Amino acid sequence: MTDRLFLLNPDWHDDAGGPWYCPAGAILEGILGFYPKLKDQLEITRIDHPRPRAGVVEWVGEQNQSCPLLVLADGVDWPDAQVSETTGRRFLQDEAIIPYLADRYGIGRPHP
Repeated sequence: MTDRLFLLNPDWHDDAGGPWYCPAGAILEGILGFYPKLKDQLEITRIDHPRPRAGVVEWVGEQNQSCPLLVLADGVDWPDAQVSETTGRRFLQDEAIIPYLADRYGIGRPHP
């Protein structure tokens, strides 16, 4: 298995209105645009906003449905990775994904 990235599709509506997009997901979409090679190196799944998010739940359990979410490949560790109590899979969420991608795939990092 390779690293698997889950991103939310834009333009959803909820009780607060809409259309909405995920700010952290938009940052990662921008990184994918800057570094298109990542699209070939990651398994990328775009999902709709409503919960339960079946694809995510399958990998990291119901309690970890927030996106963006990166499930680490088998045998890969990272100091900031969380571990799913349900599946035992290691994963990262939101901006914590960025330094991992930079280290593992050799892309740039955001300027401090």
